[in-house]
Amino acid sequence: MNKVLGNKKAIALFVVPALILYAILVLVPVVWSLYYSLYSGSPGLQWEFTGLDNYVKLFSDKNFLNSLVVNVKYVLAVTVGQVGLGLLLALMFKFWLNRCKTIVRTLVFFPVVLPTVAVGQLFAKIYEIQPNYGLLNSLLSAVGLDNLVQAWIGQQSTALWALCVMDVWVAMGFYSVIFYGALLDIPDDILEAARIDGAGSFSLFRHILLPLLRPMVITCLVFSFSGTVKMFESSLALTGGGPGSATKSLSMYMYDVSFTYNNVGYGSVVAIVIFLICILGSMLINRFDVKEKY
Repeated sequence: MNKVLGNKKAIALFVVPALILYAILVLVPVVWSLYYSLYSGSPGLQWEFTGLDNYVKLFSDKNFLNSLVVNVKYVLAVTVGQVGLGLLLALMFKFWLNRCKTIVRTLVFFPVVLPTVAVGQLFAKIYEIQPNYGLLNSLLSAVGLDNLVQAWIGQQSTALWALCVMDVWVAMGFYSVIFYGALLDIPDDILEAARIDGAGSFSLFRHILLPLLRPMVITCLVFSFSGTVKMFESSLALTGGGPGSATKSLSMYMYDVSFTYNNVGYGSVVAIVIFLICILGSMLINRFDVKEKY
């Protein structure tokens, strides 16, 4: 192994193909978008050089600002929900669930592999109010909470949160499996020693499990954050970005600007903003992965 790692030709053989592929799939589109962002209109159709005007326009574009606010709310709610509930489920698999672990883990993970359109149709039926009550409104009515019966995805005040619940439900099983695998790698001797020393459940989690799981928590937060920032298909499947623009994300706004209104230049600026949010957000999350010094 040392001979291989000390051989520059061998290193190049492993690194260069991946670097070329990365450049073609990531760097070239980014540079292309930067170039397009300096123009207005669509290539071959009112394609004019405008310099930085598109960037200046962002700060006064109410539709962009609304989509940004929607994205921020969605990212905070869904990222915390997916990773937090995934961790709770993993702890349940490890310390509480003694029977049928495999079946329960399979059922929890099952939504991950479902098509987004199918999940959207499922939750549309759950939230339905007309012509018949869906599952949620039926349960509320059955327990006497008729005042809470409402059009969950038909009004701006609840549509975004209904979408967040759907996406948390879909992905929490994925993160639970990741955390469960990490919990299995923690030696039982450490947990037994902590219990002998008098550590309760909360102390065991806070002082033993959480520090050991910190790298995995950071990784899952980055995965979840990157996915939620680019939210598109789930909102399209459940609400279509509505009602109004209550669930229209930056990605959906970029699509509308670029392909509905044929302003690829301005759409490229929105795409660059999404890219920068992903990079800066991931860097911020990784700052919490601080190695302890002794």
